[in-house]
Amino acid sequence: MTDPVSWLLIRPGWKVLASDGSEVGEVDEIAGDDTEDIFDGLAIATSALGKPRYVPAEQVAEITDGTVRLSLTRQQVEALPEYLEPATTLEVEPDSKGGFGETLAADVREVEGDVFAPIQRHEHPMNLWRRLAFFVRRLGK
Repeated sequence: MTDPVSWLLIRPGWKVLASDGSEVGEVDEIAGDDTEDIFDGLAIATSALGKPRYVPAEQVAEITDGTVRLSLTRQQVEALPEYLEPATTLEVEPDSKGGFGETLAADVREVEGDVFAPIQRHEHPMNLWRRLAFFVRRLGK
């Protein structure tokens, strides 16, 4: 039995287990804000070509090195909704800056935006090759 670890250590490709210990997928993406230590949930790949499913943080029972155990049964995992990517932000800059005053004001607005509305940071989802490897491993079981 291994010791529990922080959600900050979760990486794409980790095994995801149902409450009975059966494997139901792999971590595809981690949703949360690591600067504020806020864990929102996980996107898990339950099949090689299927869309990832979203598991809220409240349904994560235990995190150990390389494994995430859920408090959900296999049937409940299959009924989970599709994971929707968080909205991205767009930084719009004027065509020309009007001198030092405007540059300073733009820098202040950028710092305010980072402080009051930080962007969520998370891992990149599994690419096609990792999904294919996942599918091949699942076929071998």
